[in-house]
Amino acid sequence: MRRLNRWAGLTALFLALISLVIALTINAFWLYRLDIHWLGISQTVGMAPHKLMHNYYQMVGYLELPWVTDLNMSDFPTSYTGMIHFHDVKNLFLLNNVVLLVTILPAGLFLRQLHRRAEQWRLLWPVQVAAVVPLVLGALMAVNFNGFFIAFHKVLFRNNDWLFDPSLDPIITALPDTFFLHCFALAFILFELGLGILYWRGRVAIKRA
Repeated sequence: MRRLNRWAGLTALFLALISLVIALTINAFWLYRLDIHWLGISQTVGMAPHKLMHNYYQMVGYLELPWVTDLNMSDFPTSYTGMIHFHDVKNLFLLNNVVLLVTILPAGLFLRQLHRRAEQWRLLWPVQVAAVVPLVLGALMAVNFNGFFIAFHKVLFRNNDWLFDPSLDPIITALPDTFFLHCFALAFILFELGLGILYWRGRVAIKRA
């Protein structure tokens, strides 16, 4: 397999894995449902769990579905700057979905090609290198999540509209920092699991050789 083709395949594979992990994390409605109880969100907001989930579905639906052009949460008004931020997030989510759709087929073909040529061992080194990244980010997050969270937003967004005022955007009280911590943790775990599967396939290929 030519080096250029191999690097293109690896790039598609890792982009597909990252975008898949992000999509799975975004749609982990069970996590928010658990956090409503674990973090006492219902008591903090003064709203029944089923109502919170309904508004959460409305929010994620707006962020993920391209044909939903207006954010309308039944029990949470949104300010002008809040709408700008949600629109920016929507663009990022849609971009992630596009990346997933574009890379999933080339990634699958690359894995199939490695299997047919008995070259799955080529995954071992890239996977080992990639596995370090979530560990480093996880360590930074564990030491100072607030700083990590701020840096994350400064990298992704060109403005400070993500700094919500609870009096203008009360939805922020229903989305505590710890919930986002759990989302990052879930994403890192899913990414490591994906890498673990790729590593396992590489090791099995070596044993069969």
